[in-house]
Amino acid sequence: MMFVRAMRAIAARWHGVESFSTAPLRLVDFTSSANADREGTPGAAEFPHRPMAFLFHYIKRRPWLHIAALLSVVGAASFACVAQFGLKLIVDAMAAGPQQITRVWWALAFFATLLAGESVLWRCGSWFGYRAILVDKAEAKLDLFNHLIGHSSRYFSDRLGGSLANRISSTGDSVQQVFSAVLFNIAPVCADFCAALAMLATVEWHLVAALFGFVFVAAGTLIRLSQRGMPRHRFHADRAAEVGGELVDVLSNIWVVKAFSARARERGRFERLLRIEQDAHRDSVMYVERMRVLHDLALWLMAGGMLAWTLHLWSQGRVTPGDVILTLAMAFRILHGSRDLAFALVNATQFIARIADSIQVIGENHRVVDKPGARPLVHLGGSIEFDDVDFSYPTGHRVFDRFNLRIEPGQRVGLVGPSGAGKSTLIGLVQRLADIDGGRILIDDQDIRSMTQDSLRAAIAVVPQDILLFHRSALENIRYAKPEATDDEVLAAARAARCDDFIRALPEGYDTIVGERGMKLSGGQRQRLGIARALLKDAPIVVLDEATSALDSASEIEIQRALEVLMRGRTVLAIAHRLSTVSKFDRVIVMQQGRIIEDDDPAELRRRRGLFDRMCRLQEDNVVQLAS
Repeated sequence: MMFVRAMRAIAARWHGVESFSTAPLRLVDFTSSANADREGTPGAAEFPHRPMAFLFHYIKRRPWLHIAALLSVVGAASFACVAQFGLKLIVDAMAAGPQQITRVWWALAFFATLLAGESVLWRCGSWFGYRAILVDKAEAKLDLFNHLIGHSSRYFSDRLGGSLANRISSTGDSVQQVFSAVLFNIAPVCADFCAALAMLATVEWHLVAALFGFVFVAAGTLIRLSQRGMPRHRFHADRAAEVGGELVDVLSNIWVVKAFSARARERGRFERLLRIEQDAHRDSVMYVERMRVLHDLALWLMAGGMLAWTLHLWSQGRVTPGDVILTLAMAFRILHGSRDLAFALVNATQFIARIADSIQVIGENHRVVDKPGARPLVHLGGSIEFDDVDFSYPTGHRVFDRFNLRIEPGQRVGLVGPSGAGKSTLIGLVQRLADIDGGRILIDDQDIRSMTQDSLRAAIAVVPQDILLFHRSALENIRYAKPEATDDEVLAAARAARCDDFIRALPEGYDTIVGERGMKLSGGQRQRLGIARALLKDAPIVVLDEATSALDSASEIEIQRALEVLMRGRTVLAIAHRLSTVSKFDRVIVMQQGRIIEDDDPAELRRRRGLFDRMCRLQEDNVVQLAS
């Protein structure tokens, strides 16, 4: 009854919220969080961090559907329990003799009507329930996914992708399991218990008092033991997510495993993780089994005591044979129902522990967030400016200290220097993959922290050193940069990136699935596909992170020519270790330990005989030695 009152309170408070009848799944804007205690927190998830509040968060979205399901199931359970009273009437009427045949038929009609009503209500409860539960499951996954993809790059570099994916799937399944347990296992047993009290009150009030006392003590003990078992269940959920993440990590790098003959090594590592997960699972399951043993023992004592008491009353003529049958039916119904209740409570506790683990890991506040009132970037030409920028990594390592740099619209600028000079950090800050500690970064004289992240990144086309492709067709991977692009535009970008020929040679041409991370393609092919994707985006700013590193010399020349034509008039920022890549750029910036050492056009830097010239001569000498 407390659960019903809680549901009614929620429905009253959230009156008018649309049902799911035809409502599509939707992503909720982070700036309008439904979680009151986290509202206004920058980067906060739109879902609560407490597992019970998380579950009620989805009930609130369609309360009437949940209430209809709950009332139908409770009504069905009540009808089934009251039907046992109809059985008592039949037995008492039959005990009175054949002359009471009319009473027997009326009692039978009453009994049959209740059974029919039970069946109808169960079907209604299932229809309403699954209609609500399945969309709750999908929305929970969608909300977690939506928040997850808003995290910074560092968040993902610190965690296994497979573990995060496993947590999202596990949370959706757990939401379904908890709601199903409440609706189909817990609520019916609670309704049975209330109806049983009413039925037994017609026999002997002492039975009611004894049953109420037993259930009160048993339920309190179960709840207390369930709470004590939560750490075990959460530890198992964490280990299970770790195993899933490790498995995906190994499969994603299977070529490394084979290249280094590490199959036995990885099997041993995975076996150790499985043993830890197995021990955690065993600890969780055995704790549950101990609870079930205690519960079963108490139930048998309760049921046996009730039956013995009722038979004693019958022997004294204080109750009828129908009362004995009713007590017997109620005892076994409560016996089996409470066992289901115990199992459901324990299982729900385990699933709630999984939900708690997932929402705490995934629901961390975003470190990089749009400010309230952030506006889209206004495209003016593609200038980039660093104004007294300070930046340090979370470890405390300082990369930039009052760093200044201005790149004019349309300039092609190369970034060179030794490893650790800050080149990759620089282009990461331009994309706002992390927030600076001080100063400003301006795009077209607009502070990137005052604009939306999506509009900023829409203005930047990136070709990273390690091209990442989806397990989709070649056509879809190129079109990913511009979903509305026509086939002709996609083909033009592919031809410009010199990948049209090899794509057409694939088994299904542009419809060929390239494999996970593009594993069906060579490194050079993936690189050219990534360049085609960047060309199709047609953004005012282009960032190249060793974009030609995986190409042979002939392909590199072709790509350079394509870039000359297609990126004319756009700002190009390129990290280059192969210095021939930037030989025709407008500017080369030589960096060392977060500072600019040299800054001029490539020819002038060669004449100065500085660090850039030494790096060029070193590469030239290496080429000569390799050729000889």
